[in-house]
Amino acid sequence: MKTVIKLSFVFLLLVSSTSIFAQTNKHSKPAPKPLFRDPIYDGAADPVVIWNKGEKKWFMFYTNRRAKDTTVGEVEWVHGTRIGIAESKDGATWKYRDTADIQYRPTAGYTHWAPEIIEHNGLYHMYLTYVPGVFKDWSHPRNILHLTSTNLLNWKYESTLKLATDKVIDACVARMPNGNWRMWYNNERDHKSIYYADSKDLYSWTDGKKAVADQGGEGPKVFTWKGKYWMITDVWRGLAVYSSDDMLNWKRQPDNILQAPGTGADDGVIGGHADIVVNHDRAYIFYFTHPGRTTPPATSQYERQRSSLQVAELKYADGKLTCDRNAPTYISLKP
Repeated sequence: MKTVIKLSFVFLLLVSSTSIFAQTNKHSKPAPKPLFRDPIYDGAADPVVIWNKGEKKWFMFYTNRRAKDTTVGEVEWVHGTRIGIAESKDGATWKYRDTADIQYRPTAGYTHWAPEIIEHNGLYHMYLTYVPGVFKDWSHPRNILHLTSTNLLNWKYESTLKLATDKVIDACVARMPNGNWRMWYNNERDHKSIYYADSKDLYSWTDGKKAVADQGGEGPKVFTWKGKYWMITDVWRGLAVYSSDDMLNWKRQPDNILQAPGTGADDGVIGGHADIVVNHDRAYIFYFTHPGRTTPPATSQYERQRSSLQVAELKYADGKLTCDRNAPTYISLKP
């Protein structure tokens, strides 16, 4: 009799688990590949995703390169644009919304790159890479600006941060266990190492030192999941993954993620500069690709320049993060 009861309980548990999984997928849908392409310049990259409390939608901000412009030389097409915005109700279906109204334009020519956005006490904070011009090479200064907004559309300039050098990009901000804030960024004058700075109020920052120094990288993203702190950086051969127990000492796992090309549309190359959204204990990675940079690369300059945004789900096992970019990504983000 006890054996029958135990078997019945196991059966009900399996049915219940299957039902929950079915309901999860019933209310989710696989994200398309690509997830999003910018309709203006077709150069979307460096995404960051955040919930708009006022509009009850997800906003995705992204660097927008002028991929359609094949008349300029060298890397000028990567300059001269504002930050794009796409919107979604579920994280799977995205449509173009606008460009961010950033109230900081001291020069006629300027470039906005790689925004980081967080919400704190009802106010949105953006940490934006600002390039003071439109240039044909990578040798010019760039700074990180602090801006604030109440609606994620209109942004007020607060300050230009004083960090390690005059050539810093790709901010990421996360809350520390002690309640303070830490910013990670790419110091381009030190072999593109990842540095950090600390703040008690998100306005005044004290520069620190190198966070990771095993190799150069950009686009750091720090998040908390499965009882650990994680950092992902773009190392141009996929994304390096680090873990930490204190947000200070980082250990790199052996394998990069998104290094092996995928099989989906616009996904047959390495993944680059990503954002992570942890939502109801599931973690999703939003990244970008240059679909035309295959081996051999596309013959069309436009195809080599254009970029697409993608999403995949992260998995955790045996202390490591993995990502199967070819598996269907069922996503239905909740507020």
